[in-house]
Amino acid sequence: MRSLLPFVLLALGVLVAAEPTLSPYTLHERRSAVPEGWAWHDKHDADAVVPLRFALTQNNIADIEKHLMDISHPDSPNYGQHWTAGKVLQTFAPNDDTVAAVRMWLLENGVDGERIRVTPTKGWVEAKVTVAEAERLLQTEYHVYNHEASGTKTLLIVVLITGTPPACDSYHLPAHIQPHVDFVTPTVHFDAVIAPRDTSDDGSARTIGQPNHGVYPKTTGTVGTLFQELEHCDQQITPVCLRALYGLVYSPLAASKNSYGIVEYTPQAYVQSDLEMFAQNFSSDLAGASPQVVSIDGGEVQTTYKGFGYNGESNLDLQYGMSLVTAKQPVTLYQTGDMIEGASFNNFLDAIDGSYCSFEGGDDPTQDAAYPDPNAGGYTGKEDCGTVKPANVISTSYGYNEADLTPAYTARQCAEYAKLGLMGVTVLYSSGDYGVAGNGGLCLNADGSQSSSGTRFNPTFPGSCPYVTSVGATQVNPNSTVLEPEGACEQVIYSGGGFSNHFALPAYQKAAVDSYFANHNPPYSGAVYNNSRTSRGLPDLSANGANYVVAIDGAFSLVFGTSASSPVVGAILTLVNDARLAVGKKPIGFVNPTIYSDAFGGAFNDITSGGNQGCGTAGFTAVPGWDPVTGLGTPNFPQLVAKWLLLP
Repeated sequence: MRSLLPFVLLALGVLVAAEPTLSPYTLHERRSAVPEGWAWHDKHDADAVVPLRFALTQNNIADIEKHLMDISHPDSPNYGQHWTAGKVLQTFAPNDDTVAAVRMWLLENGVDGERIRVTPTKGWVEAKVTVAEAERLLQTEYHVYNHEASGTKTLLIVVLITGTPPACDSYHLPAHIQPHVDFVTPTVHFDAVIAPRDTSDDGSARTIGQPNHGVYPKTTGTVGTLFQELEHCDQQITPVCLRALYGLVYSPLAASKNSYGIVEYTPQAYVQSDLEMFAQNFSSDLAGASPQVVSIDGGEVQTTYKGFGYNGESNLDLQYGMSLVTAKQPVTLYQTGDMIEGASFNNFLDAIDGSYCSFEGGDDPTQDAAYPDPNAGGYTGKEDCGTVKPANVISTSYGYNEADLTPAYTARQCAEYAKLGLMGVTVLYSSGDYGVAGNGGLCLNADGSQSSSGTRFNPTFPGSCPYVTSVGATQVNPNSTVLEPEGACEQVIYSGGGFSNHFALPAYQKAAVDSYFANHNPPYSGAVYNNSRTSRGLPDLSANGANYVVAIDGAFSLVFGTSASSPVVGAILTLVNDARLAVGKKPIGFVNPTIYSDAFGGAFNDITSGGNQGCGTAGFTAVPGWDPVTGLGTPNFPQLVAKWLLLP
């Protein structure tokens, strides 16, 4: 991944560096600010033992974008020639010299061989060392931080600033070791998921699936009167509205060959009786239907906790995802994480790609759930690793702020989305609901920290990864109909969008972003957002995200968010796959190079009104062509099918 890091922009003082100096040690990774909610506690006990994990650099990662473009760009002679999982593993496996160099360095520094473990796939090296040994190996100091809301503690390393709480996290590696290591844990990486929970708390896992965490839907409450007519789509969105908006008139022909997966994170869970209630009112063909549940790391469709915070997301995703693909197309529900520890995106990725369990160092124990879960009531089985077949299209309505994670962590995960693309999987993520602000309305401060009073735009992740398709939100404007153009969503939520602070502008997006800046240059300086014109823009496309009628705990509620947009786009692309599979062609896989190409001009409904305010600004504005509010626009299903059927 060190070779992938030139693709990571050094911005906001959040830095991964490897500049040679006269010293045998050089700075390897640094974090400029403590994330919101964490506070310095104390110097760590020097005699405590920690599992020091070294993420090893992989072969050929610098070429991963080239490989992906070769099979994903419509002009390539290899379009659609997806790789096998075996070829992916073989191409990117680390070499023996890297493993030997790190292991020898540890031995030379007094770590005996019995305490050093190399994984079978040579993805990472783990050494059981004391804090004092780790400080000497990395030339740093370890401190303990508290998570103020939960009481959870995490071990981090800091540069001690005399007389004040630590404010700058960093560690160093010898110059001859640095090229072999992408990052080390535990070090500068704060918890993205906070686990395990204290058994005395409210009983819910504090993870990406925790209510009101990250990207999540919003509601204005229950609906008194249900509308079934198209003329009311500005007030209530139902499946008939979406079919009219996007020309979605299609009955699956090759469902047995096709697959659509929706990911949920425990304790979020759908309610079968709500699905039945929705079907009776809006999708009669779904009567008696249910998703095909695949449990990952003890994931369960829990019924202990109910309410919008626990059932709103999953009910929304499945009621609309299943309705739009019809009962003919089975939908897989990837229920991820147990009730105690929960899960992160990496835990899900482990399950669908066995090579990822150790790829680039494997999971980060400071961020990702570890299984078996030692806590009472936790999942006692082995961590799922390569046990689940990925669907052709996978939609996820969850997300972090990019600034929640270090560039090394996001780069490693982003490379996995590229690997899934190589294997023919379409990966969709919601772009966020706070406009140019991050989740929770947090913006960036000058030092890279996040707060509600920050003034710098704060993009979301994984939507900022150039190897996923980021989905924003639109609306049927008030007093308008489905026959009129939609606008950017400005009801309850604002479509997440902007420019990454971690990832460079991918080649497939360059023409669109260049055109945007040439014709609609935003009125903000570099102090407000990454205006370098060389960074990844998001979202890629959009779909309606306002006024969804969703059955939740026995009543219908109005729901808003890019949480709705992503499964809708996922359903549409699943039906495009069906049309291709029906004539003997392959799934569409990674779609971004295709949808940005000249060949797909006119395949999206351009959105030219509305904006995505945030961080004390009006944000960006939807304009002709691609924009950082609604991307390329909303899907025109007949055009998409016609154009994709022309490709090999």
